[in-house]
Amino acid sequence: MHAADIHLDSPLRGLSRYEGLPEEDIRGATRAAFDNLVQRALDEEVDFVVIAGDLFDGDWKDMGTGLYFARAMGRLAQADVPVFLLSGNHDAESVLTRSIPWPDNVKLFGTRRPATHVLPEFAVAVHGQSFATPAVTDNLVLAYPGAVEHHFNIGVLHTALAGRQGHAAYAPCSLDDLRSKHYDYWALGHVHEHEVVAEDPYVVFPGNTQGRTIRETGPKGAVIVTVEDAQIVTIEHVELDVLRWAHVEVDCTGAAADAVASLMRASLLSTWQADAAGLPLVARVSLTGETADAGALHDGVSSIRDAARAVAASISPDLFIERVKVLVGPPAQPQQIRIGDDLSSLIGQAATDPELAALLAEDLSPFMLATQTAIGQSPDDADDEGLRRSAGDGDWTAVLQTATLALRSRLTGEA
Repeated sequence: MHAADIHLDSPLRGLSRYEGLPEEDIRGATRAAFDNLVQRALDEEVDFVVIAGDLFDGDWKDMGTGLYFARAMGRLAQADVPVFLLSGNHDAESVLTRSIPWPDNVKLFGTRRPATHVLPEFAVAVHGQSFATPAVTDNLVLAYPGAVEHHFNIGVLHTALAGRQGHAAYAPCSLDDLRSKHYDYWALGHVHEHEVVAEDPYVVFPGNTQGRTIRETGPKGAVIVTVEDAQIVTIEHVELDVLRWAHVEVDCTGAAADAVASLMRASLLSTWQADAAGLPLVARVSLTGETADAGALHDGVSSIRDAARAVAASISPDLFIERVKVLVGPPAQPQQIRIGDDLSSLIGQAATDPELAALLAEDLSPFMLATQTAIGQSPDDADDEGLRRSAGDGDWTAVLQTATLALRSRLTGEA
């Protein structure tokens, strides 16, 4: 079995800001998925397990995570299943990682140079090197040893290869670098999406075992590799996750504001029914398209969010709303209800007025900094409306555009 990026007990800060989310289930999901990994390894009677980095998630605050892992490894030890463990960038951040009394069946790769563990009963050689620091920018593959003759050779590496979107370029290397070692299988980690990069030899990212945020959607798990006569017969991706995340897009083109709840219901129901695994689902709803009621929708995000949560709860108690993003815009044609030409002109100019944007930045930037410091929020965790994220990014023009759209809606609604 080949797994990676388990991120045990990932802190997942900021969940409490999203009302209605099953916080404890989400926080415990990485352990539950790892329990599934251990059980699946026992059920499948795998010969050994490879973990290609980021078992842990940074610097833990106590030994509880390490003790949990030791107990889990004890289950595999009772079945005589060895585990080959490589430290990735997140593991290297932890001081406590270095003080864990690893069970005898766990073989941890060192950080100074590549090491090789040989399993003579299977004629298998496993090669790897752990990260010594959180940011390794050297090509570690160049120092890996050559293949052991008459053995099935596995290379274990935590890397984004030549680069993967959304992942830091740690331990960069090329496919040619990997092929130069003449190994039979490269067990990679670091990239959280499952991917078979190449088949000659097999170069595989198993993906992470459990999605932790909306950026990690879809099934998550590990791969089980079957080898006969030193040849790979099958590579099976097995699902181990206990909770999933999904993006739900709701096309509001031409729709009136009071029809949005029905549109959300249809999209959420379709997404829920498509989740064949029947696992709890956390969804981010994005309203898109062009509608004459765009301003009203931007102005009523809170009520739309509440409606989305009510709709989700009516579909299933295991369907949750992480966030609602209103991305709709107005249609090209002029509005039928008009406001005064002078006022309309002022509102239109405000959306692109650099002096007004500069005044906003001067007045609100200190407030935004204080808010982010107080609640520990990064721009990626901005609120549903998108205003706080735009402000956090210093995009005051975007703030003005959203605000003027809502202002037009209010004025025309009162006309």
